[in-house]
Amino acid sequence: MDHAEFAARLIERRATLGNPELPRNAGNNRTESKLTLLAAIEAAGGRW
Repeated sequence: MDHAEFAARLIERRATLGNPELPRNAGNNRTESKLTLLAAIEAAGGRW
């Protein structure tokens, strides 16, 4: 299955379910290295 086919199937599946809003990951279990990386991205003006 290529990316385009996967995307089409995902859109169809979400439409069937009424396009539910999925919760974002709260990030409660992030490692110290991940927190450091995210802080560096933010300090550089990025938004993850």
